[in-house]
Amino acid sequence: MRCVITAVGPDHRGLADPIVHYVTGQGANIAEIQMYDHDEERLFAMLVRVEFESDDLEPLRKALAEIGRLKGLSVRVWSPDHRKKRPRLAIWTTYRMEPPLALLRAIRDGQVRAEAALMLGNRPNGRSLAEQFGVDWYMPADDRGNPDDARMIELCDEYDIDYIVLARYMRVLPPGSCWKYAGGRIINLHHGLLPSFPGLRPYHDAYAGRMLTYGATCHYVVPELDAGNQIINQSTFTVAPGTKLPEIIRRGQQDNEPACLVEGVRRVVDGEVELHFHRVIARR
Repeated sequence: MRCVITAVGPDHRGLADPIVHYVTGQGANIAEIQMYDHDEERLFAMLVRVEFESDDLEPLRKALAEIGRLKGLSVRVWSPDHRKKRPRLAIWTTYRMEPPLALLRAIRDGQVRAEAALMLGNRPNGRSLAEQFGVDWYMPADDRGNPDDARMIELCDEYDIDYIVLARYMRVLPPGSCWKYAGGRIINLHHGLLPSFPGLRPYHDAYAGRMLTYGATCHYVVPELDAGNQIINQSTFTVAPGTKLPEIIRRGQQDNEPACLVEGVRRVVDGEVELHFHRVIARR
């Protein structure tokens, strides 16, 4: 069984060795290991991708949780093989509802073989959509839309989420959140073509460059914003010269972005792609 182990916590010495020694002592084959020290936050983050002969994750989870308790680390053990026929999704939203609506419809219709287990938002816009599809809804945020990042991750843990889907969730995740669900477990929809048009206003930037082709990008999340090497899917549309920006944005938001997200999530949950050393690879 393939497993992803993540460990995040305050940085100090002797954090990685106990985890590595334990998994190798259990006969695991290490396929990938990454360690990070975020100096600004004094944050240690570690990812280990391993292969086990056993299909029972509970002994591993218990042992690593104890190591985490002793070392002050938040440790998670996850396997993409555990619920590969129907993984559990947490859909995060802000203002625009077209992408999450398209994803929920695709799940309902069997196009995306997953379960929408949870919806979270930093604005209340997604509440009625969650109620329409019978999905539990939470808004751990203040009146200005500032999210409680720690609570959002806690909710994903409580709901035993496999993948977090940022469906036009317009907040930057802190490094700690990214690495707690690292290893290809966070999927983002960006409303522009990466790497050419990152940032918050890709339609405007492309329009200023006199582009006639616009697009959206579905990618795995790593701590670097819209880093560009983790692309799962891109979709584009072409406009005629002289098309006004509002019409371009309308077409992108209503048609192109939702389609891009649905296909990207489908590729992930169907196991067609995975993230390995911060690059997307096709699984055969």
